[in-house]
Amino acid sequence: MPFDAKLVPARPRHASPLGGRKPLTAELAAFAGIDDDAMDDILPVDLTAVRLLIVGVNPGLWTAAVNAPFARPGNRFWPSLHRAGLTDELVDASRGLSSADEQQLLCRGIALTNLVGRATARADELLASELRAGGQRIVERVSAMRPEVVAVAGITAFRTAFGRPKSVLGRQDASAIDGWPEGVALWVVPQPSGLNAHETIDTLAAKWREVWESLHPE
Repeated sequence: MPFDAKLVPARPRHASPLGGRKPLTAELAAFAGIDDDAMDDILPVDLTAVRLLIVGVNPGLWTAAVNAPFARPGNRFWPSLHRAGLTDELVDASRGLSSADEQQLLCRGIALTNLVGRATARADELLASELRAGGQRIVERVSAMRPEVVAVAGITAFRTAFGRPKSVLGRQDASAIDGWPEGVALWVVPQPSGLNAHETIDTLAAKWREVWESLHPE
């Protein structure tokens, strides 16, 4: 759907806790683990409008500080999404997510959430029990929303969250996940953090393009 389409009503999100500025390094530690929902989801009012639900692992500290997904400078999520053609403009979420950038997603039927709401400096600080509980919440949410495709960004977290220790990147056999709704495709793409040295913006973009092209044309 082109970005100049009619605006899609969005579910309310809180303003950035820092009022639109970037956090200082010394401020980040204060956001560790303080909230089970450290970042608001990006969702339309009408959940049936969601075609692609992107599921991150959990908010990083910078993301929690500005209430915007994949906000830390150097994270390759937004550059790879833009290079894949999923946004018209390159999103800079380092100070928070603007309403215009939110609309770039919602007008295309893209929504964002996380497996776990607790903010950490690194995803490997999460407990396995948190990931498993998050996986069950995603199954329940997807059953209610029925998006066309779900894409989880992080293979290690996916394996734990959904009890699939041998899963590899790409499209998954969703029928192997207890309770997963029929007709909703499930993909896993790489974690876009700069700590993932196996991927570049180009390789990440190729994987996002494959996911997007798997959707049925509108």
